[in-house]
Amino acid sequence: MAKDDLPELKRRNRTMNIADVLAGALDPVLKKRGFASRDIIAYWSVMAPKPYDAVAIPDKLSWPRGERSEEGATLVLRCIPGHALAIAHDGPKIAAAVNRYFGFVLVSTVRLSAEAFTPGSGRTEQKSTQPSQSVAAKVGAQVADIEDEHLREALRTLGHALSSRSERK
Repeated sequence: MAKDDLPELKRRNRTMNIADVLAGALDPVLKKRGFASRDIIAYWSVMAPKPYDAVAIPDKLSWPRGERSEEGATLVLRCIPGHALAIAHDGPKIAAAVNRYFGFVLVSTVRLSAEAFTPGSGRTEQKSTQPSQSVAAKVGAQVADIEDEHLREALRTLGHALSSRSERK
């Protein structure tokens, strides 16, 4: 392959929104799940009726085989286990709210996913570990000369975290 055959890379000499940067990574994944854009996921809390905006999230959009007809797609929702019956009952209400948001018939039916939705499942709690006496003394001696109390405490916390990380290895 010659040097002239390489595609020219597009330079970005400007600041960009994080959403624009992540679009290249998210859009192909969302297209596999049936979503044409990120709107239904990004604005779910705006378009879904209360309380379903907090207890369910869109998982997949299944289009009927063949031509896309006027019927719309099937929206598959992941929900908190205790709310599955209510969502199944209010499926037409949820579909109408989504269609009203977009201004055309996008969703004809709402179904439930087999996977449960747990709010905050992406967050992990930090485990608070107490450093050993020798580590606490070593870090304390290193930051003792710092006059600013907040900076000293921040550096002490950082020193304890780094020392506990090196002990685990």
